[in-house]
Amino acid sequence: MLQEYGYWLILGWTLVEGETIVIIAGVAAAAGHMKLWMIILVAWIGSYCGDQIYFTIGKKFGPTLLRKFPWAQGPVDRASGLLKKYDFWFILTFRFLYGVRNVTPPALALAGVPHKRFAILNFFAAGLWAVSFAGAGYLFGQAFKSVLDDAHKYFGFVILGLFALAISWGLYHTIRGVIKRQRAYASEQVKADTPKKSGKPKASKRPAADPRP
Repeated sequence: MLQEYGYWLILGWTLVEGETIVIIAGVAAAAGHMKLWMIILVAWIGSYCGDQIYFTIGKKFGPTLLRKFPWAQGPVDRASGLLKKYDFWFILTFRFLYGVRNVTPPALALAGVPHKRFAILNFFAAGLWAVSFAGAGYLFGQAFKSVLDDAHKYFGFVILGLFALAISWGLYHTIRGVIKRQRAYASEQVKADTPKKSGKPKASKRPAADPRP
């Protein structure tokens, strides 16, 4: 199953996110179920193409999408702030930063980064990302396999279970993140629409005292 469909799964998953699936694929390579160089190549292609698509969408439809999904403004502003501070290094390393990866390409497009500059830097960044996480999974798999010893014949079932957990966790995390951001934005809107209480003291309802003796 891994040899037939594993690479397609990696390609599809890295178009969206992917570090978890790439690490587990590296573990599978250590067990001999997949080829490490193929994992790196497919993850590189998927990650690169996914971010290029997001960047292009940001260029063409960014302002429209922000009006439609205003809760995404916060992550976009956070990514734009990091870009202003670090520029070159941020484009190379944003994949390794939790919470800003998916919104960074559209944010970079909205910030005015040229398409050619992003394409070149994104190409090298995707390769570095693929090698790092696939290699980490492979090294972990080698260590894990030596610990299993005679139980190595069950390693395939372990990896398959990890794939299933990764997919379930990724879907849960993505959906939960979207819902959380929507609720946070709705809460901010309610606070903004609630009129502030006046700080002036209320007038006394008691009748004025009679000044006559």
